[in-house]
Amino acid sequence: MSSPAPGLREQRKARTRKAIQEHALRLFLADGYDATTVERIASAAGVSHMTFFRYFPSKEAVVENDEYDPMLVELIRAQPAGAGPLTALRNAVVGGIREVYATDKDALLVRTRLILTTPALRGRQWRNAESTQALFAEALATRADGGTTFELRVLAAAVLGALSTALAEWAEGDGADDLPTLMDRAFDALAHLDS
Repeated sequence: MSSPAPGLREQRKARTRKAIQEHALRLFLADGYDATTVERIASAAGVSHMTFFRYFPSKEAVVENDEYDPMLVELIRAQPAGAGPLTALRNAVVGGIREVYATDKDALLVRTRLILTTPALRGRQWRNAESTQALFAEALATRADGGTTFELRVLAAAVLGALSTALAEWAEGDGADDLPTLMDRAFDALAHLDS
């Protein structure tokens, strides 16, 4: 059973959030991250700076916040029971990135570049990765009807390290490579470490 379509209010909020993020990314590219103020982003998006803060707690959050983690967690949980943890992560993450890549490639590239090249954002990435690691490990544990173990946390951390490397490679190549293919290669590298 599918969830009901969002109401008009939720649709309007989603459009406002997306507009703020799109204008922010455009301004960051044009003028630089540090030179772009919240006030300029809000003005470009046609909202007040208070409205900006209702959607994003900080300027950094405009770059960092996305809906990818919840989507990936659901995809991990939906993997077949017989799939091992690494296979479940691979299928979920590569499949999820294919969806994002098909609809949001340009924004993902801009956001990745900003995170890699802006010290304030790069430093915050560590905390965000810890949160994603915990979500992945918990999703794997749910599939196994058990608790989050040290081994699942290590696997989630290794996968995130591989994915970060694939994202960096993709951004450094100006998005010329196919990101889902790079992520598949990252999983191949993990799978072949023992051979």
